Amino acid sequence: MTRVVSLFLPSWSTDRLRRKAGDAAPPAEAPLALIGRDGRKQVVLAADAAAQAAGVCVGMAATKARVLVQGLIVHDHDAIADAQALDRLALWMLQRYAPIVTADPPEGLVIDSTGADHLHGGEDAMLAGLIDRLAASGVHARAAIADTWGAAHALARYAAKPALVAPAGHGSAVLAGLPLAALRLPADMVAALHVLGFERIGDLLAQPRAPLTLRFGPQLGRRIDQALGALSEPIDPIRPDELIEVKRNFAEPIGAAETIARYIGKLVVQLCAELEAKGLGAKRLDLICRRVDNRLQAVRVGTAMPVRDVRRLTRLLTDKIETIEPGFGIEILSLTATLAEPLSEKQTLTAMVDDRVPDVSDLVDTLINRVGERSLYRAAPIATEVPERSVRRIAPMAPDTGATWPGHWPRPSRLLASPEPIETMALLPDHPPVAFTWRGIRRRVRHADGPERIRGEWWRRDAELTAVRDYFRVEDDAGERYWIFRSGDGEDPNSVSQRWFLHGVFG
Repeated sequence: MTRVVSLFLPSWSTDRLRRKAGDAAPPAEAPLALIGRDGRKQVVLAADAAAQAAGVCVGMAATKARVLVQGLIVHDHDAIADAQALDRLALWMLQRYAPIVTADPPEGLVIDSTGADHLHGGEDAMLAGLIDRLAASGVHARAAIADTWGAAHALARYAAKPALVAPAGHGSAVLAGLPLAALRLPADMVAALHVLGFERIGDLLAQPRAPLTLRFGPQLGRRIDQALGALSEPIDPIRPDELIEVKRNFAEPIGAAETIARYIGKLVVQLCAELEAKGLGAKRLDLICRRVDNRLQAVRVGTAMPVRDVRRLTRLLTDKIETIEPGFGIEILSLTATLAEPLSEKQTLTAMVDDRVPDVSDLVDTLINRVGERSLYRAAPIATEVPERSVRRIAPMAPDTGATWPGHWPRPSRLLASPEPIETMALLPDHPPVAFTWRGIRRRVRHADGPERIRGEWWRRDAELTAVRDYFRVEDDAGERYWIFRSGDGEDPNSVSQRWFLHGVFG
């Protein structure tokens, strides 16, 4: 089933202006409005949250806005710059989230996420991550995902707080309570419908279609059908000139898996030739299948390193053929190197070269495209003394950072996600315990080594100024070895809690 994400950027114009100004941008709490001409008048065309809270609204006369809000910062509105920046954002989304993305001007994007959400941890995680990444860049966003472009567009603008995931196959239930403006109707049509007593989309759905069409024309019915999925609304994906793309048009639509696989192989050969001419390798490929009913089917594959190996890329794409629904046939196949990087000479050497380092990138590529990029990673050390902060995830084929863990004290092979409290019995407060209870089982300590004192990282927060842990390696009667610590120094009762925790298990 098709799933579509609508991304709504309610303050796109002012957010873009602040990002462009950088350090010279006005403070976030300062009200900001952008003005332009409406006929002979100067009116407000965009206002940030602070300006709207102070009473400024779009369409208000610029002179009135200046009088109404003391200290209002006013700049000229640049619609062309907004549109260009929106296209750049769409390209960024295309390279990171899904193969079908396009701008939804003046302040939105639309993404066909069918089959791509699992690569980002599911639909909820994908929307949350998308909104958080934009917020970190100073762009406020709301997003919704639904079965159609029209439904997602409506939910993002009138229901998402800040994200909303409509259940698959939702029908009209999620739209019935939304205002008429959510259907993307002209303002004068919405006003005329209000005069007739229609306030919500559900009011229209309960009425016969013929009288409404006779009075308001076909646009009203078309918008309703698009939102409900009864009428197709294809998304024309953005394709900048700098992207390397090859296409194949068919006089007779194709649909058999063997035929699709054969033409994928031919497209990969053409694409690799163009990549080689530019000294590039593909890291992300998008195969777009345009069906005869004007619907798009997309397949995305990625590689851990830049590649232009025809056999490898063909195999990655053909492994995904089962996800393509050709319908009544495919009339256009296009293959795009959505993400391409310079290809090092080392990767173009022949097999005659003695390369003693085994190349596992082919295996990594296969696993990434099966389980998702987020599910495959390596652990890399971080220069910190606090154990739970000493590991980070890096890409499977990322170069070695050269960092290592401290070697003066051994570390357990299994570190718990978070330290678990244990009940202990110690002869002296600053000595290791003679016995402890963990997960309901009492263990008698036969040997103990320590303490290894680890202090908090005072530069992170004030609470860590006095944080102290004393770690011990202990062995019980059964020969099992554990890594336990006391929170505090065992002497000063004011040094943290003096409680004991188990943090790891030695292999």
